[in-house]
Amino acid sequence: MANNRSTYSISELHLFRSHMTREDFQKATGIEAPPYDPTRAPKGWFDPTAAASPRRTVVYDPIVATTASGQPLSDAAGKPMLDILLLSREEAATVNIWHDQSGQPVPMLQPVPTPMRPLRETEELFFLSPQVVSVRDTSVEPDNGMFSAKDRTLLQKIAAKLGVS
Repeated sequence: MANNRSTYSISELHLFRSHMTREDFQKATGIEAPPYDPTRAPKGWFDPTAAASPRRTVVYDPIVATTASGQPLSDAAGKPMLDILLLSREEAATVNIWHDQSGQPVPMLQPVPTPMRPLRETEELFFLSPQVVSVRDTSVEPDNGMFSAKDRTLLQKIAAKLGVS
């Protein structure tokens, strides 16, 4: 990544912005979100190009693979697994935003995962905590304390000039 962070949120890989409230969606897009449909899975993102697709089904690859209860799956090496997501173009083109209001049923279905861009060669997914998937850039040395790799290199050069080690 351009910002030289060794780890960052998976949301930075998402292809589409996720909207937590209907108000947030309207503010960001200028259009009113359709009413929440409790028979469909909650979905805070939408693909603005999906409605114009000539295909009935839109394929998103990759997404984080999850269990039926929404927990991220891990592979044999203990790393988060990737999967594909198939949605009708109509489903891909709209949101289904739930928010806590009296009389509105709590969602029984797990949210639709947000599609991501493919991982770069130096990126890998890892579990920051048991259920939190994050991204690691292996080309950036982790910040393990006060000094970055760049700082340590500079300090070594200074020490060499001063004749101290």
